Amino acid sequence: MAKEEKVAGGNNLLLVVEDDAGLQKQLKWSFDDLEVVIAGDRAAAIAAVRRYEPPVVTLDLGLPPDADGAAEGLATLEEILALAPATKVIVVSGNQDRANAVKAVALGAYDFYHKPIEPEILRMIVDRALHLHQLETENRLLQQRQGGALNGVITGSAVMQKVCRTVEKVAPVNATALLLGDSGTGKELLARALHDLSPRASQRFVAINCAAIPENLLESELFGYEKGAFTGASKQTKGKIEYADHGTLFLDEVGDLPFPLQAKLLRFLQERVIERLGGREEIPVDVRVVCATHQDLRHLIEAGRFREDLFYRISEITIPIPPLRSREGDSLLLAHAFLEKFGQQYGKALKGFTPDACVAIERYAWPGNVREMENCLKRAVIMSEESRLSAQDLGLAVGEEEPMPLNLRQAREVAERDTVTKALSRVGGNIARAAELLGVSRPTLYDLLNRFGIPTKDQAK
Repeated sequence: MAKEEKVAGGNNLLLVVEDDAGLQKQLKWSFDDLEVVIAGDRAAAIAAVRRYEPPVVTLDLGLPPDADGAAEGLATLEEILALAPATKVIVVSGNQDRANAVKAVALGAYDFYHKPIEPEILRMIVDRALHLHQLETENRLLQQRQGGALNGVITGSAVMQKVCRTVEKVAPVNATALLLGDSGTGKELLARALHDLSPRASQRFVAINCAAIPENLLESELFGYEKGAFTGASKQTKGKIEYADHGTLFLDEVGDLPFPLQAKLLRFLQERVIERLGGREEIPVDVRVVCATHQDLRHLIEAGRFREDLFYRISEITIPIPPLRSREGDSLLLAHAFLEKFGQQYGKALKGFTPDACVAIERYAWPGNVREMENCLKRAVIMSEESRLSAQDLGLAVGEEEPMPLNLRQAREVAERDTVTKALSRVGGNIARAAELLGVSRPTLYDLLNRFGIPTKDQAK
């Protein structure tokens, strides 16, 4: 098969980056049942990665113009992995280059092999890399088609599906989790998902906002108090921590926790016992703790406003939550969900959005994230006078265009996926209407949905 006929992304394609003509022939002969592409320097290697998207690359570190060193080879490795992180790069080096080979693995290389080349051994490494790449690719496609969303989370974006999968993995364990994200990104929703998917799901989920309660009341809210502990303490009262025993305690905006209380919370996390205000009895509490904040806790530590030892206690597992502007395709999915919700709530028979509204929703940055969108749609539905909401009804303006993808094949795929997603969003997920809008048959549209892993309206919710 000629190079021009090779299929981009094919799982039987190997890119050999090697400047020695003799080794090029030897490697090509050793892999005669694979489609082998040869590149002799960094520029040719990067061009081949863009064109063929090889699952596996063998890379000689001694490339021109630094054939006696490793700088050019390491730079090539970094550039390949920056373009195609899933590619398995096997570094081929001389015995004297062991330190550089180890460095290459630290940079992300899959494996390294020392010269002189023994075809059988190198073939075994390549076959293993090809198999692993295929498994990872199939797993990613399966996760996309399953939607990856949690109960209550509306998403079709890969970045948010990754967060959902992280929550699913973390939920069964008892480690303290820290959710980091801007205001309005859905931290409490994910905290509830951590609880609902855990062995504690049948017990209480107790939430407290550390920023919403005055400092002089927060300690008693958290730890409870005995009768007579202070003026007005007329009876013994359990705090939120004790109330959540055997369940989950969610400390929202933990970055606003007063400094004196941080030491007491740290002791509880270490010892798993509390003392009520005015009491002397140590009370054991079995509770899963989930914290959240929109603040940079490391910056607060440097400023002396947050304890470093407490930070390490609450961040056994950290889950960053992306802002809405980073969740590709989710803005329209959410907008339709809120339109349906508030339309039913306020008795408005709304049919959807006008084309200019769809463009505005997609391109607006949503600095207030999902909460801002919810408020925006609620207001627009209440004030609506037409059957479809326009950009003017929403009070939105048009934003900027998307960056260019890696290569032409991926650009076509991105354009097709984006067009299919927009068509579905603009007709509220109706397959028949979306197929009509796209000018294709329903079976063709279903094939596209399956190919791109785009969830239908029912799957996305």
